[in-house]
Amino acid sequence: MTLFRHELKRNLKALLIWALSIGILCGGCLLLFDSLEESMAEMAEAYSNMGAFSAALGMDKISIGTIEGFYATEIGLMFAIGGAMFAAMTGAAIVAKEEEGHTSEFLNTLPFGRGYIVGWKYAALTALIVLFQVMCLVFICIGFAGAGEWPSAKEFLLFHAAQLLMQLEVGSICFLLSACTKKRQIGGALGFAMFLYLLDLMCRVLPDLENLKYITPYYFSNATDIFTSGEVNTGMAFLHFAVTIASVIAAAAVYRKRDLAA
Repeated sequence: MTLFRHELKRNLKALLIWALSIGILCGGCLLLFDSLEESMAEMAEAYSNMGAFSAALGMDKISIGTIEGFYATEIGLMFAIGGAMFAAMTGAAIVAKEEEGHTSEFLNTLPFGRGYIVGWKYAALTALIVLFQVMCLVFICIGFAGAGEWPSAKEFLLFHAAQLLMQLEVGSICFLLSACTKKRQIGGALGFAMFLYLLDLMCRVLPDLENLKYITPYYFSNATDIFTSGEVNTGMAFLHFAVTIASVIAAAAVYRKRDLAA
């Protein structure tokens, strides 16, 4: 538990920067919806007929002239990318920073096994991702209240539950990367988060690449799909949950066997 609290404290500044940045951006854009509603309604039809661009952003399924459509196509996208980048960055640093900062020798001389270290570090990663979600939701709800309109509670909660799983998966894969390397691969982790989004765009625009949807967690957690269907694809959600669990198990196995630098 001491290690858990220590990790939360060390990552508090990054959490506040990311959560406040993404939360205020999302909430602020929602506050603008009331003044943009008329122009949005006029642009909705044009946006829905822009071919591949419309399909990539989901504007062919839902109108940006409604609060749900605006949230799903604009705010949901910002939240998804920002959340994935925060999870990737945090996961990639939380284990590797011990070797990079030459503190791994001290940490491993304490009466803790490596399994204990990995377990509490992953618990801290999970807690940071959950806190990120909660803090952003506060600003998003303020934005809805200011706009005077609210989306369907069911779809809204389903979307954020799917986003939580998506962020946990991205964070867990980068956690595995962190357990395998001696230095924090922050650039690689952020690039990985953006690459997964690129795969989502490609499988939506190019029919021949449709199977990429099973690889990228952006697909099953997509806001426009959830808001238009009213559900999350449970099969794909279980697949990505399995990837999350497998990544954590692999990280623990790798870290137990590695020769750690002092």
